[in-house]
Amino acid sequence: MTENSAGTGPVVLDAQDRALAGDIADTVGGFLVALRAMATERDGGRAVSLLLLEISQVLLAGARLGAQRDFTPRSEYQPDVGPEPDLDDMRLSLADMLGGVDTYGFVFDPYVPDVVESQLSDDLTSIATDLDTGLRHYQQGNVAEALWWWQFSYVSSWGNLAGAALNALLSVVAHDRLDAEVVVDADQVAVANEMLESTGPDAR
Repeated sequence: MTENSAGTGPVVLDAQDRALAGDIADTVGGFLVALRAMATERDGGRAVSLLLLEISQVLLAGARLGAQRDFTPRSEYQPDVGPEPDLDDMRLSLADMLGGVDTYGFVFDPYVPDVVESQLSDDLTSIATDLDTGLRHYQQGNVAEALWWWQFSYVSSWGNLAGAALNALLSVVAHDRLDAEVVVDADQVAVANEMLESTGPDAR
């Protein structure tokens, strides 16, 4: 199928491109559903683990887009897909659920290493908004536009935010598990010391 692009000649989407678009749409749709469900989760620990999984999957989709040739839109201006979804309630619920781990610091550009402060709830909502725009293009049959938008916004916005969020969530999991192991080991050392003292040469 041939579609007109913005001054660069026709865009030809082959079967492989359309299969890629379908895979990305499935991943994005699953991510958006899961994110809304996790916003209602009361178990913060479980939610962090699930977020880690979901963001990893959507980043894999982004990496696939990044490995493709540059897609081009059909026209200079994006087709209207309607107003952005109102995700403010979801953002507030995520912030409440994440609590003390919502705010984190990250380096937006490793080559200009300034640490900035952000909120996971804000970044996840921004990622969801970008992904949803591409999904609506896809659902309206604008496959070339969807691929262009997902690819462009991955490189310029949501890919970086998702990578930073993934690192922050992994840090939460690592602290929870590794710090807990350190505590257990310290307790075991204390018990071992008591046992050694009770069986020493002066023990009766």
